[in-house]
Amino acid sequence: MTEKPVSLSSSPQGYTDWLVELKGRIHAAQQRATLAVNRELVGLYWQIGRDILVRQAEQGWGAKVIDRLAHDLSTAFPDMKGFSPRNLKYMRAFAEAWPD
Repeated sequence: MTEKPVSLSSSPQGYTDWLVELKGRIHAAQQRATLAVNRELVGLYWQIGRDILVRQAEQGWGAKVIDRLAHDLSTAFPDMKGFSPRNLKYMRAFAEAWPD
């Protein structure tokens, strides 16, 4: 089943400039959305790292809790990446390096 391309009439006056402007606005919105997601994830990773630090210090949890947490988070969020033991240790180190 082959579809023939739709024949487009000539563009109305000002259409090309408007299309360029819309493309620019769409790209700018995509960049802002990406930055917002990245900002939220960095904040989340710092919070997770801080929580690990606090619980290890206050409740005497050992390093094995990171392996358990990695398993439990990966099970709870199977489509998300980033909860490996190594990454959780990076989160902990991140929070330790920037406590504020």
